[in-house]
Amino acid sequence: MTKGMKKLRIVVADDHEFVRRGIRGLLGAQRGWRVIGEATNGREVVEKTSKLKPDVAILDISMPDLDGLQATRQIREATPGTSVVILTMHESDQMVRRVLEAGALGYVLKSDLAAHLVKAVRHVSAGKLFLTPRVSDIVLNGFLKNANQPEPKENSRALLTPREVQVIRHLAEGKSNKEIAAELGITIRTVETHRAKIMLKLGLHSLAELIRYAIRSEIVPPPSESE
Repeated sequence: MTKGMKKLRIVVADDHEFVRRGIRGLLGAQRGWRVIGEATNGREVVEKTSKLKPDVAILDISMPDLDGLQATRQIREATPGTSVVILTMHESDQMVRRVLEAGALGYVLKSDLAAHLVKAVRHVSAGKLFLTPRVSDIVLNGFLKNANQPEPKENSRALLTPREVQVIRHLAEGKSNKEIAAELGITIRTVETHRAKIMLKLGLHSLAELIRYAIRSEIVPPPSESE
């Protein structure tokens, strides 16, 4: 079976029927993909995802009861095998950061839904981060605006969870995502999610910058001390 024919089970959440109908039409055209559940609010999608355990959940960010960010956090905690794609009209790098920090792997503007949703689902189902070209530009512009800001200082470590510090330490030691997953007893997909969130929280662009940050923040010793 080719990548395009990968079997996927999907849950869709949006409080507007016409949006859900449009999503069903897009996804239903993909061989082997099946929408196994729909929800009209955040609490309902958390419950359905917990019960059905789909491969992918597609969530509107603005929903009754629980918004998409709250629902994503609960889904990632209760059903870590489910990857989340967020649909939104918000075009800001701050919102992208909040979405990825919540645990989603995909960010798709509703205006780009028809052009990019299928690709987003395919990417996140494989544990890969997906931002549409417009969203990538938004994030890049956010980085460029802060290009002259000082590099992260030691107190930026307060932004990180204990698990994220562990991931940074292993990355700085040169370990692969697979090795880190085995070391920490988590999935490779979870390692990739942590890595993406760390880079966004700290405003870093590469593994080299992450290593420099880890040394400067004394998460790992400098090379001369470890030899």
